[in-house]
Amino acid sequence: MAQKGLAGFFEKYLDENLIFKDKKSLQASYTPETVIHREEQINTIAAILAPALKQDKPSNLFIYGKTGSGKTLTIKHVSGKMEQIATERKIPLKIIYLNCKMKRIADTEYRLIAQLIKEFEEEVPYTGLPTDEVYNKFFKILEKSKQKNVIIILDEIDQLIKKAGDEVIYNLTRINTEISATTITLIGISNNLIFTESMDPRVRSSLSEEELVFPPYNAVQLKEILKKRAEQAFKNDALEAGVIEKCAAYSAREHGDARRALELLRVAGEIAERKGISKVRIDHLDDAEEKIEKERILEIVKTQPKQSQVALLSILFMFEKNNSLSVYTGDVYEIYKKLCLKTDLRPLTQRRISDIIGELDMLGIINATIISKGRYGRTREIKSEIGSTIKQKCKTILTQALGL
Repeated sequence: MAQKGLAGFFEKYLDENLIFKDKKSLQASYTPETVIHREEQINTIAAILAPALKQDKPSNLFIYGKTGSGKTLTIKHVSGKMEQIATERKIPLKIIYLNCKMKRIADTEYRLIAQLIKEFEEEVPYTGLPTDEVYNKFFKILEKSKQKNVIIILDEIDQLIKKAGDEVIYNLTRINTEISATTITLIGISNNLIFTESMDPRVRSSLSEEELVFPPYNAVQLKEILKKRAEQAFKNDALEAGVIEKCAAYSAREHGDARRALELLRVAGEIAERKGISKVRIDHLDDAEEKIEKERILEIVKTQPKQSQVALLSILFMFEKNNSLSVYTGDVYEIYKKLCLKTDLRPLTQRRISDIIGELDMLGIINATIISKGRYGRTREIKSEIGSTIKQKCKTILTQALGL
């Protein structure tokens, strides 16, 4: 596009509004006034946390469920209502929400405590001080705080424990034995249903948590969620008949993830908008599905640990070398060992690589089926779940990441 015509393009874009009325209602960060199909979970969480409004300590709570099952949305909804009532009635209550996956906020023990201090409008540097000194500052803040109860919500808590270890959780729960003016309640949110099993028994004991599991949404529930958000997001008659139904059916079949279903609908609208079309059609939904899937896979590939990246690159090399529809663990392992030498990585055992292949299968990049070879034992038959264009992009990302 010539520079001369660029201003005209932006002017036209501002003047035209063919599709959207309020796009932010389709974004993951949006919290609606009412949360549908999570009434049971809302009531359970409310009952567990309600003692804080009478200045009693609530139980610690762990919330589990797949991505997009409404965990964060529900806890934000309940905590928001609690904060509103606490403010109206002058109840000393503070609720802090932190996402442990966000770098420089809560991905290490030091940064977590530093961020908690910041929530009380005081400052410590994000690096440089001894951890004990940061804890001591936090203790002093709590001791002089006017808040009787502090509820700390740690979203994606498994990511924090993966990086910082479970000692940080033990230290937070032990604060209640160190100070008397304020009590701390922990709420952990995780997509990993079994991550606490690997925690130190002493830490699990100190939590004394209650647990709540969120089921995935079904097609009917997703349809109602999409319909409600679409009424806010799109202009009247901006959606072709069947778009919401197809979006809900696909999402329920693939993952039951409301967040991804809303993203699919939003991207379909953006595709129609860029084409200058005033109606979102079924084919726009198909285009959006392909676009999102590509971006999702490439993001997964970028963020995998080095050993997983080497294993995946070995699989891609095997597909290219054999020009076949399937390859086997033993063949992949031979390539993997050679790549380890080139990347200065210590090779893992073939059994561990088989486990990593299973993890890549769970991520949807490959399809790995365990098959029996009789007296030769069992192996995994690996088939590709991605097209040739994405394979090539994955190879480029991996070779660059591994310095090959």
